[in-house]
Amino acid sequence: MASAPASRVTRRRQRSTRLTVAVSLLVIAALAVIGAVVSGSWLLVCLAAPLGVLLGAAATKITHSELLQSRRDAARDRAEQAQAYRRLTEERTTEHAAYVEQMQSRITEREETLFALQEELGATQKRAADVTRKMNAEARRGDVAEHERDRVVARLDDAESRAADAIVRMVELEQEVIVLRAELETVTAAWREAELVRKRA
Repeated sequence: MASAPASRVTRRRQRSTRLTVAVSLLVIAALAVIGAVVSGSWLLVCLAAPLGVLLGAAATKITHSELLQSRRDAARDRAEQAQAYRRLTEERTTEHAAYVEQMQSRITEREETLFALQEELGATQKRAADVTRKMNAEARRGDVAEHERDRVVARLDDAESRAADAIVRMVELEQEVIVLRAELETVTAAWREAELVRKRA
């Protein structure tokens, strides 16, 4: 990329030199014709006129070739710029595809975690219901068997403790499910926004 600016500077120097030569030829032609006219010699006028035409034609040719070269240089610069934009677009497309893949992977991972937590929550709720039924059964047995009261009370306390633990775990799991759903919605919204930005670009 450093050679491109150097070549542009070289072309500008050549262009400046060529244009200076063309202008110099026109000035020489004008001075020759004016000098011939001022001298009053028809011979000098006849010699200066073709010389002026030749010098003018040479200056025109130099200017014309310089104009063509300038157009070719401009076309080359535009082609290089188009190639640079194409490479940039390819890089952006690759980056966007990688980002989309990463977002989809994160969404899939969050969905799997959410599904596992929901299953665990269902199992915990089932265990809590079983513990509650056992607690109720123990309470009924306590009414029927008064002499086993102490043992039943101990088992009842244990069942209540397990039920409380299960309820606490159930609440914790529900909170984790809520947090994961919020994260999933955030990741999904970011992915959709990235898709919209890519489509607009």
